[in-house]
Amino acid sequence: MPPEDDEGRIHCRLDELLADRGMTLTRLSELVGISLVNLSVLKNDRARAIRFSTLTAICDALDCSVGDLLVVLP
Repeated sequence: MPPEDDEGRIHCRLDELLADRGMTLTRLSELVGISLVNLSVLKNDRARAIRFSTLTAICDALDCSVGDLLVVLP
C-alpha cells in the first residue's frame, strides 16, 4: 500500500489539453460518453480512481497519451 502522503500527487492535465485543442468539457463528454460531472471530478483532481476504458476514451478523443493526461507531481 502506498504511503498516505503520496495521495494527491497525481495531477490531471485535462484543462490544459482541452484548451490546447479548443474543446469544451461538454464536447468531450459527448465524444466519450462520460458524464460531465465525472469528467469535472477528474479535471479538478478529485477522482480517487479511473477505469482504463475511461482513460482510453479520453486519450482517443484528445489524441494524447495517458502520460500527457496524468502526471505525478513531486
